[in-house]
Amino acid sequence: MRVLENLEPKAVFHFFEDLTGIPRPSYHEKAVSDYLVKFAKDRNLEVYQDDLFNVIIIKEASEGYENEEPIILQGHMDMVCEKNPGVEKDMEKEGLDLEIDGDYIRAKGTTLGGDDGIAVAYALALLDSDTLKHPRLEFVCTVSEEVGMDGAHAIDLSPLKGHLLLNMDSEDEGIVLAGCAGGGSANIRRPLIREEKDWDRMMIHIDGLAGGHSGTEINKGRASSVDLMGRVLRGLSAVTKLRVVALENGTKDNAISREGRVVIAVQSREAAAAELEKICSAVQSEYSVVDPDIRITAEDPAGYPEDISGLDPLAKKDSKAVISLLTALPQGIRRMSDNVPGMVETSLNWGVASAAGDVFTMRAAVRSSVGTAKEALFEQVGWIAKSYGASMEITGEYPAWEWVDQSVLRDKMARIYREMFGRDLVIQTIHAGVECGLLSEKIPGMDAISMGPDILDIHTPNEHLSISSVQRMWDFIVRIIETK
Repeated sequence: MRVLENLEPKAVFHFFEDLTGIPRPSYHEKAVSDYLVKFAKDRNLEVYQDDLFNVIIIKEASEGYENEEPIILQGHMDMVCEKNPGVEKDMEKEGLDLEIDGDYIRAKGTTLGGDDGIAVAYALALLDSDTLKHPRLEFVCTVSEEVGMDGAHAIDLSPLKGHLLLNMDSEDEGIVLAGCAGGGSANIRRPLIREEKDWDRMMIHIDGLAGGHSGTEINKGRASSVDLMGRVLRGLSAVTKLRVVALENGTKDNAISREGRVVIAVQSREAAAAELEKICSAVQSEYSVVDPDIRITAEDPAGYPEDISGLDPLAKKDSKAVISLLTALPQGIRRMSDNVPGMVETSLNWGVASAAGDVFTMRAAVRSSVGTAKEALFEQVGWIAKSYGASMEITGEYPAWEWVDQSVLRDKMARIYREMFGRDLVIQTIHAGVECGLLSEKIPGMDAISMGPDILDIHTPNEHLSISSVQRMWDFIVRIIETK
């Protein structure tokens, strides 16, 4: 029995449940891409699939709408795959376990993939409908959005005729986006040397953090386990000599890191344990409101995810460099916007840190709505990295999506929303990145808006999608498409 089969709109939730059954982390999109191609071929729709597995599906206009401007529907097929500790699901190979919780849909112990599975489900329901009155519909579904918008960078949009883009990759009902920050990833790499050291070993485990999206939730003041790991290590090094043996922290640069482990060799285990209690108490007090469940504990190194029993600690200089990089690299909000009250202008999020074998790596999502500020932040990170013997590479850069004063689509949506719901549509820009900026560069004069239903706690295992909001936004989308 399908979990969502009794929910409305039936077609939307049917396709959404199909998608949750297909593993689709970034860089593993072939299966879901092939599903989209089969959907199109089964309905005799025009379809394109490229070597990266981006997909374009086109449905010609219904009768009476042949002269209307085509509408581009857009979303991405990949999802952030995060899970709670102890959840054994292999998200590269297994589908999700759905459950209904009141007005919300969740996945048991994992992210839900509402970001951006709901956009794909909306688009498929529109393309599948025999009753919808519509202009030419052009569905653009990209890969690897969550790791640098690789699909949007590479996709060939030459089959398209439209200039009106309805991106469905937003998570707040009643709020549409008309601009976003640009960004990219900063990748730090430093070679490591190890040497034998016969000191006691202990593992420090940081967990219980709320985490969240590194764009939309960077302003909530939540803790980062990468940042806390630097604080713990520098605090312990002040009371005892220590060397880093191995560390792993976070999995995605666009998710605020929720958990990390580090194994250290210490000269005085007692001094380290006492100082760790002080640090833990201070951190829990500081974050008691916004991140109340933080835990920092000393555990048996045998609990580290990999067998490191034969791994020597880092040499003194290399251990100090790792701790210094975790400490010195900036984290979080760098500047608030002068033009949009309450909006973050520039930030970075160190979502991943790892010391394994002979190399230390870190990866951050860097964002800014001001191009020069973004470049300056990359330069700052590179300078700090170089100071500690590391190199930096920038990957996955994407441009800001700039606000335009004149928008036919924006005005139409605002008018329809007021008619349907009796209140004004909120139109704003956002610090998180969406693909509209890249796609607008490929189609000059594109008029783009991003919207979506309520999805809470995206990029975390607490992600949940509002059923009633999906219905209301479906009705809204249908009106947008059918209104000439």
